[in-house]
Amino acid sequence: MNKQIILTASFLGLIAVILGAFGAHGLEGKISEYHLATWKTANQYHFYHTLALLFLSTFSRAKSPSIRVSFIAFTVGILFFSGSLYVLSVRSLLDIEIASWLGPVTPIGGLFFMTGWVGLFVAAIRHRA
Repeated sequence: MNKQIILTASFLGLIAVILGAFGAHGLEGKISEYHLATWKTANQYHFYHTLALLFLSTFSRAKSPSIRVSFIAFTVGILFFSGSLYVLSVRSLLDIEIASWLGPVTPIGGLFFMTGWVGLFVAAIRHRA
C-alpha cells in the first residue's frame, strides 16, 4: 500500500503543479479575479492533501484500515473538492454553463477531506511506535 500511496501522491502532485502554473500564467486576464481566487483555493487544497497523502505513506506499514480510509478519502476529496472548483472557475471560459451542478460536489469533497483527517487521527491513536 505504501507504493500505491506514493504513486498516487506523486501523480496528484504533478497535476497540482501543472494546474497551479496554468492558473498563474494561463488564466490571468481570461477569467474574473473571483474565479482566479477560486482556482487558487482549489490548487491550495490540492497541494495540502497531496502532502497529506505522502505523510500517510509513513503509516502504511502499520496495515491500518484507517490509513486505507484516509488514502481513499483524501484522493476522492481532491477529485471532488479541487476538481469541482477547477471546473467551476473556468466554466464560462470553456462555455460549459451546464457545470453549475458541480457546486454541491465541492462540499462533498470537503467531507471526504474531513473523513481523511479523522482516519489519520484514528490511525495515529492506534499505531504502536
